[in-house]
Amino acid sequence: QVQLVQSGGGLVQTGGSLRLSCAASEGTLSNYVMGWFRQAPGKEREFVAAISWSGSRTYYANSVKGRFTISRDNARNTVWLQMNNLKPEDTAVYFCAAQDTGMIAAALETYDYWGEGTQVTVSS
Repeated sequence: QVQLVQSGGGLVQTGGSLRLSCAASEGTLSNYVMGWFRQAPGKEREFVAAISWSGSRTYYANSVKGRFTISRDNARNTVWLQMNNLKPEDTAVYFCAAQDTGMIAAALETYDYWGEGTQVTVSS
C-alpha cells in the first residue's frame, strides 16, 4: 500500500508554468507505475501522463504532449509533473495515482491509489 501526498498547483497566467509534486507518506513509490490525471468542473477525470517504475518510459495525453513532463526520483519517493505553456483549458484539479500492474496505462480504473488532488487554474 502507498499513501500519496500532493503539493504545488495554484493560479498562473496563460503561458506560465507550474510544477506539481506527489510524494509517498507511507510505502515506496518505486514499486508503482505512476500517473497524473485531471478533472475539470462538470467533466470526467482524464488521463494526463504516466511513467514507468524506473522512469525510463513515459506516456502523455495528446493535449499535453510537448508542454508537460512527468518525472520521478525513487530515492526521494517523489513524482513530479512539470507543466509549461499552460492554457486556460488546463484548468482542473490534478490527481496523482499509483498502480502495480507494471505497465504504463491511461485507463483510470487501472490505478489503485490516489492523491487528494490539487487545483490548477490558468487565467486568460
